[in-house]
Amino acid sequence: MPIEGGRNSTGDRHVIVVDRDSCTDYELYAAYPHAGGSCLPPARHPASPDRAAHESSSCWRAGSGAIFNLRSDRLRPAGWTSADTAGLPILPGLARYDEVARGVIDHALRFTAPCTSAAYVYPARHEASTCSGFYPPMGLRLRLKASVNISHLPYQARVVAQALKSYGLILADNGSPWYISGAPNSRWNDDALHQLDQLTGRDFEVVDTSSLPHPGL
Repeated sequence: MPIEGGRNSTGDRHVIVVDRDSCTDYELYAAYPHAGGSCLPPARHPASPDRAAHESSSCWRAGSGAIFNLRSDRLRPAGWTSADTAGLPILPGLARYDEVARGVIDHALRFTAPCTSAAYVYPARHEASTCSGFYPPMGLRLRLKASVNISHLPYQARVVAQALKSYGLILADNGSPWYISGAPNSRWNDDALHQLDQLTGRDFEVVDTSSLPHPGL
């Protein structure tokens, strides 16, 4: 089963498993395959009953986890985290190669920031204050300004950049600054995608979603 960053990763080590028959998304943070011996029962976490230092019957251990019904837009209860700090599913916020290949990403993308405030806004359900000072809340939605010229970008980077204009990106976790995640695929062109590094914070604007409908609550 693939682990984010590989089996020897020292990062978040996310694991995502989708049961296509039941449309269920299983997501883990800090996931490690059990080296042997018997599997232990899951330990409950006070911030989220399904968050656990977890070992399933297939003997994996994780720092936290969440289960999402992909047939529903129902959000987790207020105050619950997930495999991402914001309490959101990771899967819907990933850029996927098949989307780029057809020329359109039609949804918002997740991103990370090293410092966030002790607050969250819709659709996030959980916060993590990591630095003192004024920093963005989990769930903050940004979009690439319409005035930013993306015509010079390579094809894959240009499709991603257009999605950032049309649908924006949502702050979902702590991590590297402005880090956008994609589903693994050998056909990604990393050199082309790194051209997105030309974009800076000044190229984005905050989207005020407070007056919009809040489905899933």
